[in-house]
Amino acid sequence: MFAFVAKALLAGVMIAAIAEVGRRLPAAAALIASLPLVSILGMIFLWFARPDAENMAQHAQATFWFVLPSLPMFLLIPVLLRQGMSFWLSLAIGCALTAVLYAGMLKAGSRIGIDL
Repeated sequence: MFAFVAKALLAGVMIAAIAEVGRRLPAAAALIASLPLVSILGMIFLWFARPDAENMAQHAQATFWFVLPSLPMFLLIPVLLRQGMSFWLSLAIGCALTAVLYAGMLKAGSRIGIDL
């Protein structure tokens, strides 16, 4: 239970730090947010829970393939915001696009032999 609480607190601190930096320096916050900190921490925690090289290799490779369909969201949201759409609707549309692209990645991955 302690490990779960520690992980949750660490994630919360990271998000709070990004939000605080973003109030003054949006580009710096974006840089921090773009770092694969969550992925790295997730791999570290996974390694401690199950130190298996093949399992970790599969996890890292799947993470790569799932990052790709999330990237268009970060282009769509600013376009929608600059066109006057509300933040919440822009975010919802960006998330919906990502969900559709995730489904497409799963389907395309299985067709071309990527194990996700």
